[in-house]
Amino acid sequence: MSGVENVTVHKDDAGIRIDRWFKRHYPLVSFGRLQKMMRKGEVRLDSKRVKGDERIEPGQIIRVPPLGDAANELPERTPKRRMTDAEIAEAQSWVLYRDDDVIAINKPAGLPTQGGTGQTKHLDGMLDALRFGSHHRPRLVHRLDKDTSGVLLLGRTPNATAALANAFKTKETDKRYWALVMGCPKQRDGRIILKMSKAPIKGNERMVVSNDGQHSLTDYAVVDNAGPQAAWLALKPHTGRTHQLRLHCAEMGHPIVGDGKYGGADAFLSGAISKKLHLHSHSVSFPHPEGGRMSVTAPLPAHMAASFEMLGFGVEFYEDPLAEE
Repeated sequence: MSGVENVTVHKDDAGIRIDRWFKRHYPLVSFGRLQKMMRKGEVRLDSKRVKGDERIEPGQIIRVPPLGDAANELPERTPKRRMTDAEIAEAQSWVLYRDDDVIAINKPAGLPTQGGTGQTKHLDGMLDALRFGSHHRPRLVHRLDKDTSGVLLLGRTPNATAALANAFKTKETDKRYWALVMGCPKQRDGRIILKMSKAPIKGNERMVVSNDGQHSLTDYAVVDNAGPQAAWLALKPHTGRTHQLRLHCAEMGHPIVGDGKYGGADAFLSGAISKKLHLHSHSVSFPHPEGGRMSVTAPLPAHMAASFEMLGFGVEFYEDPLAEE
């Protein structure tokens, strides 16, 4: 850009500070240089001088002075591994809901949310497949464990991502998980409250109950049970600690089926029941960034659907036992 530009604020940038707007759109402009341009009156908002902390709104005009080479945005990070057409189609098949602000997917069990040591395939590395023509790359606003399936929300714009992330932070979301657990709790519904922290074991992430740990709270209810052998639980976490539901169920004496990390050898049913983790993010209710409230649900993964059918659990008759009246 060799001359002055007058840029109209887009709705995606509504409410952010003008200095953050520059960081978002002209990341090569240093903070010191931006401050100098503002002091000299070279940057203006609707023809008025600015200090940097002014909040901008759609339709306002930002005067952008000549920036030279710094006008060029940073190139996007090149993915370490190029996605195949089949992987792109697979990622797009996970979509449960999509609009201009939000994408909800049904994350498969076994897919890590983010990369780690030895991980070549993970959700974060596949997000470009979910652009659907947008110039913004969708961003994760919360996470699920690698072996947990179900509803996961993505923001399609910076503002939508911030709004969704804030809804999780302020506990305006209502999450419901389904789990198949060993045995059946004598108390059909209740609340689990524990303090939990990471165990001091390198290379094997595991949470433990600790007096010095972080507060964690989960409501549970038995939806159905197969005698004393196993039970279908609905779980409502009020906090979002790592492995919270897995530790809570194990500490209750009813580890999640397939969870050898927290239940050991006692976390597996005999016969044809899968040895995979039986924990699923069934639904998420949340305030939509553009107003109103919506809920998204995800069907069970194949291994859990097969287990539920073998045990005689009728998901088609499900009524949420933890719904607020």
